[in-house]
Amino acid sequence: MAQEVHYEIYRRLGSKGGWLLHDVAGARDSAIRMAEELMADQRATGVKVVKETYNPDTGDYLSLKIFEDGHTKLKTDAAAEDVPHALPCFKPDDLYSYHARATMARLLCDFLARHKLTVTELIHRADALERLEATGTLFQHCVQKIAVAQASSTSTSVQQIIKNLNDLTSKAIARVYRDSRRKYFPVAQAGQFGVLAEKLATESDGLYLLNGAIARYLGEAKNWNEKLLGLLALMRELPAEGPGRTLLMGAVDTLVAEVLNGAAALHELIGETENLGAALLVLVELFLGQSPDDSAKHEGLSLLSRHFAIDDLPDARSAIARRITAELRSVRRLCPTSLVAELKILRRIANKLVLGEGKYLGHDDIIAMFTLRSRRLVANESIADHLAEAAAPDDKIERLLLIEENIIGVENKRQLACFATPILTSATFESYFVAGKTPPLARLKRLAELQTRVRRSGFQDKERRDICEILDKIAFEVESRSKILTSIANIPNPVDKAVAALRLCVEGMLTEGRLSAKARAIVIASLAQPGFLTGYVAHVSQGTLKATAEAAMGELLQTLEKAGITAETGLRSIAA
Repeated sequence: MAQEVHYEIYRRLGSKGGWLLHDVAGARDSAIRMAEELMADQRATGVKVVKETYNPDTGDYLSLKIFEDGHTKLKTDAAAEDVPHALPCFKPDDLYSYHARATMARLLCDFLARHKLTVTELIHRADALERLEATGTLFQHCVQKIAVAQASSTSTSVQQIIKNLNDLTSKAIARVYRDSRRKYFPVAQAGQFGVLAEKLATESDGLYLLNGAIARYLGEAKNWNEKLLGLLALMRELPAEGPGRTLLMGAVDTLVAEVLNGAAALHELIGETENLGAALLVLVELFLGQSPDDSAKHEGLSLLSRHFAIDDLPDARSAIARRITAELRSVRRLCPTSLVAELKILRRIANKLVLGEGKYLGHDDIIAMFTLRSRRLVANESIADHLAEAAAPDDKIERLLLIEENIIGVENKRQLACFATPILTSATFESYFVAGKTPPLARLKRLAELQTRVRRSGFQDKERRDICEILDKIAFEVESRSKILTSIANIPNPVDKAVAALRLCVEGMLTEGRLSAKARAIVIASLAQPGFLTGYVAHVSQGTLKATAEAAMGELLQTLEKAGITAETGLRSIAA
């Protein structure tokens, strides 16, 4: 399978500022050009472009910096930019810290996925460490990458750091081998971990021993689903309270989080899906504590969702939140075959995800990820392909408005409006409506419908006003040629004239602007005719019970309000 490649543009503000993701591009030249423009416009003091190559087999990315520029570059070695940074480790116990395990997970992702291991299992099982050492070059390559990363921020040579890391890892591995040979790790079966946790809670190395026992217990699992079910089964053994409960729950939470952090494990747990959007929807529902539709097929995820529903396993739930964020911010399409389908599933994800706003996903984080995802949907290539499927000019505007309703971000909506103006001002669009073969009223209603949607849209005031004026101008031209309002104005009876003009306004047949103003002028002129109210009462009474003047006046004023004529203007114009 071909690898997917995209380019991330980062910018830095100030000499000591951190790198911030600015945008993502699909082409190398456009990414570099965007970075150069940031520097030229003085919107950044430093920029860099990182090439991200997606591996579909593991679900991970390979990063490589291809461009950097800045007025005040930080002194960072080029090689260090492309490897995970790790905190310095000084003793074997440091290799069990959160940051060390996170670094190992990134560097050994392929090895862990191939052998269906978590990092905690790897560093507590002698047989797993033997497999890693047997790879030879993989183990040394990881040590070298860590050494290069550390050497970039210290004065110590790379060779010295490699020697120190080799000594450190050798001691840690020897410790696991020794503890395994002398059976230092407890042996426990299902149903015995609660008692074991209470016993180990008072030991100085209780977590180390408990993890070793759990790693051995998980060794019998044949796949990720069995491993997840085995871990969640331990939650039923939690002591009622005390340090034993805290110890066991923490160990299980960490291991479940490591399972969920692995792209290969998640892919196997979710199973085959139609596209990324469908898989992401499963993750969002899991994050919210909602069971998958097919609980029998997703037994592990179904059980996990119940724990998330009561806010158990915070580390594991955070891992799901990070995966959702990473996928939404990535360049991969949720539904590559259809932009309309992508918009629909994106809206479903957004509607569900806002329900999970809180300590795991903040409001600003949700807005940021959907704004970035929206930015990709309004890219030139996506819009061009989407509009190419439209047969009629008005369908093109309809498609743009559909996108507008499903994206967020001021700049994104401004970018989208830029596509609408050329379509509306084209000779094709004007000819389609002015010289169209459909009845004039149908064309006027279609223009009014499009304008109504634009007026409700989230476009900026200027763009919204400009688009509405163009639509009204075309509608005015359609009416001028068909003389619909002129024929109404020639009706001799003022009541019939007013009723006909009001019907056009109330039923949404006219655009707001010059055209609707022309119709309202006909109505107001009719109201001023002598005997109008008496005639209107007679008109309302036709075929029904006789209406009083007060009831007829109330109905008329309501209709005038719907047509955009205030009650004050109507009362002032009416002549009894």
